[in-house]
Amino acid sequence: MRRRLGSVRAKATLGATLVVAAALIAAGIAVLLSLRSNLTDQADAQADSVARSVALKIAGRTPYKDLDLGDSEDHPVQVVDRDGRVLAVSDDLEAISGTGVPGVTPVDNPGEERDNEADDDDPEVGEIGDITWHSSGKATVDEETAEYRFAEVEVTDLRDETVLVYAGAPLEAQHSAVRTAATVMLIGLPLLLVVVSGTTWLVTRRALRPVEGIRAEMAAITASEDLTRRVPEPDSHDEIARLARTTNETLAALEASVERQRRFVADASHELRSPIASLRTQLEVGAAHPELLDVDGAVEDTVRLQQLAADLLLLARLDAGERPGQARLDLAALAREETSQRPADRIPVDVRTDEGLEGEGLEVAGSRGQLARVLGNLIDNAQRHARSRITVTVRAEGAWAVLEVGDDGDGVPRAERERIFERFVRLDDARSRDDGGAGLGLAIGRDVAERHGGRLTVGESADGGALFQLRLPTG
Repeated sequence: MRRRLGSVRAKATLGATLVVAAALIAAGIAVLLSLRSNLTDQADAQADSVARSVALKIAGRTPYKDLDLGDSEDHPVQVVDRDGRVLAVSDDLEAISGTGVPGVTPVDNPGEERDNEADDDDPEVGEIGDITWHSSGKATVDEETAEYRFAEVEVTDLRDETVLVYAGAPLEAQHSAVRTAATVMLIGLPLLLVVVSGTTWLVTRRALRPVEGIRAEMAAITASEDLTRRVPEPDSHDEIARLARTTNETLAALEASVERQRRFVADASHELRSPIASLRTQLEVGAAHPELLDVDGAVEDTVRLQQLAADLLLLARLDAGERPGQARLDLAALAREETSQRPADRIPVDVRTDEGLEGEGLEVAGSRGQLARVLGNLIDNAQRHARSRITVTVRAEGAWAVLEVGDDGDGVPRAERERIFERFVRLDDARSRDDGGAGLGLAIGRDVAERHGGRLTVGESADGGALFQLRLPTG
């Protein structure tokens, strides 16, 4: 049960139902209040009409005792003077409230003292005032009490006396209409909520069905560890389709990364096996026949093994996301220092810098050790392929610092200029391992360049050989 309530489908259904319920309740209350207000206005209009009708009779020559006030059940009427004395009431009116005068028995009117009869000199009609107020109250007719809406109007009779006329209109129609509307809403609201929740449940289930397919396939991939599988991509162009495509892209990148890692481990094992085996053989021969021990060869294998281990450790750190520092260093000075420490190179290295850099230098941010390693790898690569000339050039190019290493060798074929930056790649397969290296130098150089915000590319030098260009931001 908890799992169902925790699902996206259940949450969406519950949320939609609550929102619709709140909206329907608010709309229902507004409708009921509006209906009640409209019906109250209609009752006020009816009470106004009855009150004015009675006032018109009083303003004429009709005596109070002869007033026809109609049926009290439909429209109870009460006529009082300024002193609160009841002058006339409608038939069968037994009790009244809401008018301010609770009496329902007219006062005695001996002779013609209070009759609404005019002298010959009086005007033909009295004066009728405006409706002064409305109020709600109750009236009892034939022992049945009901609610009414009362209106008050002032009228001056032919004896020049101001009296008040109260007339009521029943509110039963209002109450009945409001009760009916409320009943319909109470019955319809749950039914509508059931429809909304059911529809939302079905729609979300259909919408989330691809997500379940993605989840199931991901679970299968996790269980099988088969990264060649892909999640199904729906034909729609919505967020779920984009999620599926992104998931497949992630799986593809993960597959490539794992494959690269496997290949790296296999190649590293293969590369380490050769110098270790060679070193072991030499040591075993030296142990059995000391006079045959090749000390120079053992030292070379040890150095090569040490360099290979250092390359592998650096690649491992780069793959783990190691970021270079933000120390500032002079790229031109770095080039001069690194080349000056290579007196045993087969071919001397010529270092050139722009004239404007002689005094100011060319600063970049990063790791001095990593950048020196890149420069050393590029020079080592040039030493293996150059015939007679190697040139290192440092110059500024806009917001970039450019370090170039060129040689006069055979160069790199255009079709191979990207592949040489892959790990353990050597273009000359026939070349000996001792001369060709492990094929990690250029891969390390590109990784270091990218982590410094730059790039490492290869082209053709002015001497016809290879030209490796390292570009780093100066900002």
